[in-house]
Amino acid sequence: MVSTAKYGIELLHDPSLNKSTAFTEAEKQVLGLVGLVPDVTETEELQLQRVTMQLGQKNTDLDRYIYLMNLLDHNETLFYRTVMSDPARFLPIVYDPTIGEACLKFGHIYRQARGMYLSITRRGKVKEILKNWPQKDVRFICVTDGGRILGLGDLGANGAGIPIGKLQLYTACAGVPPQYLLPMYLDAGTNNEQYLHDPLYLGMRKKRPETADLYSFVDEFVEAVQEVFPKCCIHFEDWTGTDAVHLLQRYRDKYCVYNDDVQGTAGITLAGMINAAKIKGTKLKDEKYLFLGAGSAGIGLANLLCSALVGQGMSLKEAQSRVYMFDINGLLEASREDLVDFQKQYAHQHAPTRDFVAAIESIKPTTIIGVSTIGGAFTQKVIESMSRINERPVVLALSNPTEHAECTPEQAYTWSKGKAIYAAGVQFAPVHYNGQTFMPGQANNFYIFPAVGMAIFATQAKRVTDEMFIEAGQAVADQVPSELLKQGLLYPLQSNILEDEIQTAARVAKLVFDSGLARVARPADMVAFINEHVYKPEYKTKATRVGAGA
Repeated sequence: MVSTAKYGIELLHDPSLNKSTAFTEAEKQVLGLVGLVPDVTETEELQLQRVTMQLGQKNTDLDRYIYLMNLLDHNETLFYRTVMSDPARFLPIVYDPTIGEACLKFGHIYRQARGMYLSITRRGKVKEILKNWPQKDVRFICVTDGGRILGLGDLGANGAGIPIGKLQLYTACAGVPPQYLLPMYLDAGTNNEQYLHDPLYLGMRKKRPETADLYSFVDEFVEAVQEVFPKCCIHFEDWTGTDAVHLLQRYRDKYCVYNDDVQGTAGITLAGMINAAKIKGTKLKDEKYLFLGAGSAGIGLANLLCSALVGQGMSLKEAQSRVYMFDINGLLEASREDLVDFQKQYAHQHAPTRDFVAAIESIKPTTIIGVSTIGGAFTQKVIESMSRINERPVVLALSNPTEHAECTPEQAYTWSKGKAIYAAGVQFAPVHYNGQTFMPGQANNFYIFPAVGMAIFATQAKRVTDEMFIEAGQAVADQVPSELLKQGLLYPLQSNILEDEIQTAARVAKLVFDSGLARVARPADMVAFINEHVYKPEYKTKATRVGAGA
């Protein structure tokens, strides 16, 4: 039984309590709803049928995104019931790739506020502003400054759509209850001239500050969170590459924080590498890796990969020697003088080159990983070169949205004559080539960070470690059955994502307990423990007005 102090039209305006056409006659009488809703009592299944019908009448996925966000604003339970009813269908609408277009047009499609918007002009008052949030037990804040949204660059306030979408995936993919989630945009300006001159832009019309100025503002925010929301984990999302790495280093040993672009991307890519090695009959330590892109995602991925290799018995130096990186100025090698601190461990002794194909021919990698945000960067010459060197070249084209993918699966399979083991950062349809059907997997972080989030939520973890993402990556890899591996699929089917992430969360939670980082008692059954915390999109029965009796 759920009691509420809200009554009548005020109740209908609360999306967490509104049941729309599902209120019973008794509830309508007690809660002052007679005449305010249609005189029927519908099941969630019938409501879902109506939503599905209305979505089918929309012409584009952006229109469907706008419809679903409007549904979330009015009926939270029905929104999650919809998304969780068919994840493979709805995740690409509420998140990638549709979220990219939604962010580009965020100020133009804006309906109402969701989350918090904290401007650098409010410095000195952050703690008081955080207290304006109505939920007093926030467990996750997903925060961006809009500095590097997906592969789209500096979108400023338009990037607020990303933390909103990311936190929806915590619930839809891993069952973290939505009332504990707070999307946050830290507004420190933007260098995007288009938005600075757009009359409908929703952010500060100022250029971004110096790094020291920005970091002092972030310091105030992080420290305020510790006081206002003491059980909260801060999820950094889509900051510029240098800021992403440095802010993570700044806080990770002191507070419960992580960066999904650095650690989540690394975890899901590690899962793909593990399964690619299974398909080839090799081990991670047998492979050699060449990255196209050496920003926060690439470096984070390389660091986590090296940690996993160390866990398999290699020294850190040996692990790093298996990883090469290539950026806009060419191969990272020892003579380069333009490298930032976190890139230097991957700058090996090698002749300088700005030719990616030449680097492949010289280094002879078994795996290429695209985190470049440059669509089509894996050209026919790149794939053919990889196929000459390797019997089964591994091609991971991870940049998103879709148009930023380094190559399509059809290109990878065709140019390699069916030899490539492929995955992308976005979902592609199965590819039929030379009598075979290949299933390109989606190396999307939503297999990883919601499960890690659920483990943190259930255990009330004090810190977040790289080992949690390594364990999550291994758990995701272990859940792909052999018959799907044979078709080249490196990741689990999205249709079972909640069940898969519960298993992943249980394994990460076990690691949290083993590491002494939990703030709750250790359970006997870890999967049952996680299930106890899982949100279910069901209306609370027999809602009553406070003081009105049962």
